[in-house]
Amino acid sequence: MARAISTRRKTVFTLVGWTIGFLIFFPILWTFITSFKSEGEAIASPPSFLFFDWTTENYTEVQTRSDYGRHVMNSVVIAFGSTFLGLLIAIPAAWSMAFAPTKRTKDVLMWMLSTKMLPPVGVLLPIYLMFRDFGLLDTRTGLVVVMTLINLPIIVWMLYTYFKEIPGDILEAARMDGASLAKEIVYVLTPMAIPGIASTLLLNIIMAWNEAFWTLNLTAAKAAPLTAFIASYSSPEGLFWAKLSAASTLAIAPILIIGWFSQKQLVRGLTFGAVK
Repeated sequence: MARAISTRRKTVFTLVGWTIGFLIFFPILWTFITSFKSEGEAIASPPSFLFFDWTTENYTEVQTRSDYGRHVMNSVVIAFGSTFLGLLIAIPAAWSMAFAPTKRTKDVLMWMLSTKMLPPVGVLLPIYLMFRDFGLLDTRTGLVVVMTLINLPIIVWMLYTYFKEIPGDILEAARMDGASLAKEIVYVLTPMAIPGIASTLLLNIIMAWNEAFWTLNLTAAKAAPLTAFIASYSSPEGLFWAKLSAASTLAIAPILIIGWFSQKQLVRGLTFGAVK
């Protein structure tokens, strides 16, 4: 029998939850509000929260100065392309580790995870030289490849965790019915792991969308995504906070909308297998 929770405790937990949520969301809210201020009001002390002359001139200037649509398209291609390519590689890899493990499986998983512990700047020079020699600098293809490689360990680890929750007897039954390895993965394993695959896809799209180190160092103009779009508003003359806030708002808006509409799927995937 479930333990009853008092109304008072529910109210306290709700208030604590809303307070924590507001504190986490406040930087985004402040960036959004600052994007409607003039440069003078943006650096005023003490700052004004709501009572100021709201203006959209920052958005107009950002659109005039930069090709926002091109940067958005570059971010979409890089984030979605690298994530789908990573899934194509990671699903068979996670299947083999989850359902056909060897004594070296855990070592391989730890080795893959250890690659995320290396500071990116440590491998910047060799990757930059390889990209230069192969003609991949400032190209979408090059960024899709590098984003796939840097996020692949996380994708494999997440899928491995989800696949381990699927009973192996179901896959064995599919084999007894004559299913080939490809059909087993595509028609049996993948549909059962859709919540986990969806959450993995969403999280890696967000990581690729927000990646700044590689995009700033491997692009110049043609393949520059939204992270480079934001960085262009930091100049030697100083930071123009209002315009920078407008650029940041435009950059995070698409991924924020995607996250908002897919939050139920994301939570379902993250809790996949948590309840026995």
